[in-house]
Amino acid sequence: MRMNFKRIKRAAASVLLLSAVGLVLAACSGKKNSSNGKTTEHSIALVTNNTGVDDHSFNQSAWEGLQKYGKKYGLKKGTGGYNYFESSSASDHVPNIEQAINAKYQTIVGVGYELTSAIKSEAKKHPKTNFIMIDNTINAKNVVSATFKSQDSSYLAGIAAAYTTKTNVVGFVGGAHSVIIDMFDAGFTQGVKDGAKAQGKKIKILNQYVGNFTSTDKAKTIAQSMYANKADVIYHAAATAGEGVFSEAKAINQKRSAANKVWVIGVDSDQSSLGAYTDKNGKKSNFTLTSVMKGIGKVCYDIAVKTHEGKFPGGKHLVYGVKGNGTYVLKGNMNAKSWKAVQKAKQAIIAGKVKVPTTPKS
Repeated sequence: MRMNFKRIKRAAASVLLLSAVGLVLAACSGKKNSSNGKTTEHSIALVTNNTGVDDHSFNQSAWEGLQKYGKKYGLKKGTGGYNYFESSSASDHVPNIEQAINAKYQTIVGVGYELTSAIKSEAKKHPKTNFIMIDNTINAKNVVSATFKSQDSSYLAGIAAAYTTKTNVVGFVGGAHSVIIDMFDAGFTQGVKDGAKAQGKKIKILNQYVGNFTSTDKAKTIAQSMYANKADVIYHAAATAGEGVFSEAKAINQKRSAANKVWVIGVDSDQSSLGAYTDKNGKKSNFTLTSVMKGIGKVCYDIAVKTHEGKFPGGKHLVYGVKGNGTYVLKGNMNAKSWKAVQKAKQAIIAGKVKVPTTPKS
């Protein structure tokens, strides 16, 4: 059989050309998201702490901020757009960050001081990736740190509690001891004391910690004890564990008239939905007095937008306080007298007339 070598050479050349084109296209496609056609340059991913994305707290607020960012620029959830990676324990932090980086997300958001070591090591390992550290500081050119003066907003919660309590006993339920939770504790305690002094009252403060941010049963038991000891307002700074405080308050309030309810002060996001209930007379009511807010969603959104505009504030430490509502309290179900006292206290903080401690007094 005779072979046509010219034809074979032409065929081989065609194969090589097609292969080369294929390689070029494949290389280009690495910058695209197959689902929405957006470049990964503006993609962003949230890595949660150990309480998950639906924690009615930190992570949920951050995720809402990223969703708002995605909507603004027409990005979709998924590779090349915005997404989240849930952690159930500290051992998930680094793998989740690595997974996000391998998926070509350009900016990684870490929520909560628990992620500090993971972000610090990963930022050093991946200097071309942007990182946002929420609630702690990391000194690196590719990391922007955002912290909040939680002691100030917690002080306002203390004022609200002092002006609301009828029994003159209030409670604080913390998650795990840390510099961050100490700020909540110290601010609330001082706010209650100053609120009591302004009214010529003596208010007892019950204080106990869960030991973590996930044990709702333990938080419920702590709340049960506090309410049994006449507390009628409890402020929790315990993330998901704090849902146990709401659970106990609901069990109590369902057996009472709405006029005789006990209260819960929520944290980090609007937790009014957790306070909805029906009293013993069939009347619908709500026992979330207020929620101490951190503008985490706003911070994530603002930094994401700046990054999209080519202005990622790497290496900076951004601090948010009650001025400008970086951290604040909602009016919620406060009466007019309580809300007026809170607003007065807020202005005193902004004016520098009140300096709130960051650590509890021993």
